Amino acid sequence: MSTQKIRINLIEGPALFFAVSLGLGKTGVIDYAAAKGIGTALWMIFWWVTRPVDITVTALLPGVINAIFGIIPMENVISQYASGSIILIFGSCLLTAPWSEIGLDKRISLKALSLIGPSMKSQITVWLLAAIVLSNMMPNVVVVAIFTPIAVSMLAAAGYKDIKSCEAATPILCAIAWGSQVGGAGTPLGGAMNITAIAFIEEFTGKEFMYIDWIIRMLPYTMIATVAVLLTMLLKPMKTSSLEGTKEYFEECYKELGPMKKDEKISLVLFIMAMLGSFVRPLYADLLPGLVPAYLFLILGCANFVIVSFEKKDMLLTWEKAQKEVMWGMLLLFAGGLALGQILTGSGANDVIANMISSANLSGGLVTILVFTIFACVISEMTNSTVSAAVTLPIVIGVTQKMGLNPIPYVFTTAMAMNFESILPVSVRAISVSYGLDPDKLLKNGLVVAFVRMLVAAFVGYITMLVWPGFGILN
Repeated sequence: MSTQKIRINLIEGPALFFAVSLGLGKTGVIDYAAAKGIGTALWMIFWWVTRPVDITVTALLPGVINAIFGIIPMENVISQYASGSIILIFGSCLLTAPWSEIGLDKRISLKALSLIGPSMKSQITVWLLAAIVLSNMMPNVVVVAIFTPIAVSMLAAAGYKDIKSCEAATPILCAIAWGSQVGGAGTPLGGAMNITAIAFIEEFTGKEFMYIDWIIRMLPYTMIATVAVLLTMLLKPMKTSSLEGTKEYFEECYKELGPMKKDEKISLVLFIMAMLGSFVRPLYADLLPGLVPAYLFLILGCANFVIVSFEKKDMLLTWEKAQKEVMWGMLLLFAGGLALGQILTGSGANDVIANMISSANLSGGLVTILVFTIFACVISEMTNSTVSAAVTLPIVIGVTQKMGLNPIPYVFTTAMAMNFESILPVSVRAISVSYGLDPDKLLKNGLVVAFVRMLVAAFVGYITMLVWPGFGILN
């Protein structure tokens, strides 16, 4: 992007805010607070799409704008940057921070991939399924960051050095990125977008959300989306039919790791404890009401700081290592989305938007779900799933409440739709592009997959609501 274009986009963001705030507020169409709330959302969306600054910088705008214009009480905004959801993501990062140094991430990845064969169809299938499975245990961005360099090394070993012009690289790298997103939808640990959705659900219900509720309700979508995305990729004609020596490559790499070390075992046990503790939370919620998953992850993550490593003369995790491994940008991006949600809700902007959508005489049926899913998909593709969650879910809750409906099933359905990004080289896809995936090929291949996956989200959500009476009832 040229310097002139960056400057123009920098100016257009606040100009859009003032145009909406003054235009809608001064004319009396809506009150000033709601107008400024809508203006804040449009400013952030515009900068998230055009990217004159990093998306993480844009996530700081709610605090800046609210400090100047006083849209809602400032503590409501600032508290989102240190909420329980932020603690959960931080704790998750601390749990997995030692993995790259001790080799646990490669061990898990290579073990899953050692069964792969030379056929391109088997390559796509295994990479996709491995990414889906691993994304049920850790954030999808971490999975892509782990798998992508392994795939590039495998291709190099098979004789494909130039990834950008390699026909075999495109479906493999796409399978990693897309698989991580399908799998990430199935668990609260799949990414910040799911934690955002849970935060909105807890705010709406006023009760603690049990992680097992998410897994059970998203399971039908995860299974059907897996089949749909896999078939879409396998049915596409392939110029390269096989990669020789790939299975041997993975097996050799895994053998080089040697037996599982004590540090790996300790780190894996801590992570399994955190996962199991989160999923069986209903069993001990009454006994330990304060030990919600956020603090369980934080406690076990901090345990890495005090466990002496068997392999090195230091702790399993040092603060210097944590500073490098924790995804600070993701934390701020997630917090910025929550802060925007607070401004939209507190200013009355959500009520205004809800009234506008409700005036379209939506009935809450398939058409309503299609509106929500298309909106969520478009925002996800233009920015990322976390931004989509922050923008769409407060609106979904507001609209369904205005219609006298239970918002929970619509939140889950919208979450199915927002949990996928397949077209532009941003978010997790930026990792694949940075390793050589051609952005034009990503766009060309992603359009069909995005359309198929959006339809799956809409119809799975709609049918589930029809046939499952308890879909919208939480424990």
